[in-house]
Amino acid sequence: MPMKRIEVVAGVICDGVPHSAGTRVFATQRGYGDYKDFWEFPGGKMEAGETPQQALARELKEELAVDVSVGEFICTVDYDYPAFHLTMHCFYCTLAQGCAPKLLEHEAARWLAAPELHSVNWLPADIKVVEALKSTKIG
Repeated sequence: MPMKRIEVVAGVICDGVPHSAGTRVFATQRGYGDYKDFWEFPGGKMEAGETPQQALARELKEELAVDVSVGEFICTVDYDYPAFHLTMHCFYCTLAQGCAPKLLEHEAARWLAAPELHSVNWLPADIKVVEALKSTKIG
């Protein structure tokens, strides 16, 4: 039987210009499911007819009550979890002026500078995003 496939988008929300010194990224901690307490970049499933950028803006509004500008594409991660195959498209995002994230689905969140990226227990697929960020020298 073929493995279930899930396609999602994730946002690397920056508090400054991506690739600039001192820029931090926003990480969220899952409060539910098999991977409860693991950290991830927020986002979610794409709906029929949406571009990845549209899906990401919608998901971040639903999860964090923020408006974002979806920017540069970072990477696509393909990862086999035990129960499904994940394809995750990742983009840099910036918050609209005056927006502050509210945790509607996560139990915690942190702004992480480049040296702090390995200070949290990332979901396996998100580790690939962290590696991509380090290779592009965020912060």
